[in-house]
Amino acid sequence: MDKHLQYVMKKRIERTVENLRKNRMQAFFVESRKDVVPLLETLMKEGDTVAVGGSMTLFEAGVIDHLRSGRYIFYDRYAEGLTPEQMTEIHRKAFSVNFFLTSTNAVTEKGELFNVDGRGNRVAAMIYGPDNVIVIAGCNKIVTDLDEAVNRLRQIAAPANTVRLSRRTPCVHTGYCQDCRSEDRICCDYVVLRQQMVPDRIKVILVGEELGY
Repeated sequence: MDKHLQYVMKKRIERTVENLRKNRMQAFFVESRKDVVPLLETLMKEGDTVAVGGSMTLFEAGVIDHLRSGRYIFYDRYAEGLTPEQMTEIHRKAFSVNFFLTSTNAVTEKGELFNVDGRGNRVAAMIYGPDNVIVIAGCNKIVTDLDEAVNRLRQIAAPANTVRLSRRTPCVHTGYCQDCRSEDRICCDYVVLRQQMVPDRIKVILVGEELGY
């Protein structure tokens, strides 16, 4: 990235971190995806129970491999051969874990987390249940406000995820949201997380490179 663009992004990240903290979330910044796992090792301890939300960011940052290391009791939603019943049980266990790890569809410079779910298990766990929630997001997910967050979802995150999940929705063909009524629609539950009642329960790690959708 050009040094002048790096300067602008640095200032944007600084504003976002400051406002996340004002909203009683713990906020961190790391330069690279390689720095994510070492930071996690300082936040979590061996034997902690852990679950994750659906996220490409966690794979790209090496988080899933780290959680499979044997250090933690990991309820792995990505394990091969899971039946629908086993997947449902993992989603339910996520509400009582020590740490729930996920990404976010967007984080605003005002310190808000914007997320849209299909079943709602991810946003539900972010709101209530796990002792701690760790949100990992690349700088590509920082937006100015909620209007831009919605636009980002419609133009980037939702279409990309429907393609990844092999859904039969109009946005697979058009590349942008059609606000469809498809049975395969994944944009069902819209949640904005602002100032938190429990301080520092939500921990946001912003990464100085692009990750996920």
